[in-house]
Amino acid sequence: MANSQFQVLGFAGALRQASYNRALLRTATELAPPELNIRIFDLLPIPMFNEDVEAKGDPESVQDFKKAIGESDGLLIVTPEYNYGIPGVLKNAIDWASRPPGKSSLYGKPAAIMGATQGPGGTIRSQLALRQSFVFLEVYAMLKPEILIPNCRDKFDDKGNFTDQRIREYMVTFLKAFVSWIELINSKKR
Repeated sequence: MANSQFQVLGFAGALRQASYNRALLRTATELAPPELNIRIFDLLPIPMFNEDVEAKGDPESVQDFKKAIGESDGLLIVTPEYNYGIPGVLKNAIDWASRPPGKSSLYGKPAAIMGATQGPGGTIRSQLALRQSFVFLEVYAMLKPEILIPNCRDKFDDKGNFTDQRIREYMVTFLKAFVSWIELINSKKR
């Protein structure tokens, strides 16, 4: 399976166009090994989860998100940290994707998580909270290596390009490990 190309859905838990985490996701697409094809999905059009809306049928943006998850071999999630936790936009998207119970497109997906923050914590808490949600949803988040980038303002240029060469090289290692993680999780499904 080492020569296969995996289709990975990447999304960032930040809506701001100039977000460091959106830029980090773009960097991952540039550095991805040949075995990974990362498609970026923008969470901006997804409305707030509301069971009254869901009862009338998923909005088109939610249908598109669920379909993209279902068609992917894995998920690459890039998250900032807001108030020691997961940004609302990311949690909201996961809540939509988790429906209907027992038939979620998230079920059994391998995932990798990375994040950047302007503070010193490097998204440790938001990544941990995201992993906690994934336990219930049976999303298998890769344990190691981890990408937790603190004080990220200094690691991007004025055009939003990620410039930290040491972390860029480490991201290549991270993405190669994700290929192995996808292979491992998929082998367990057979």
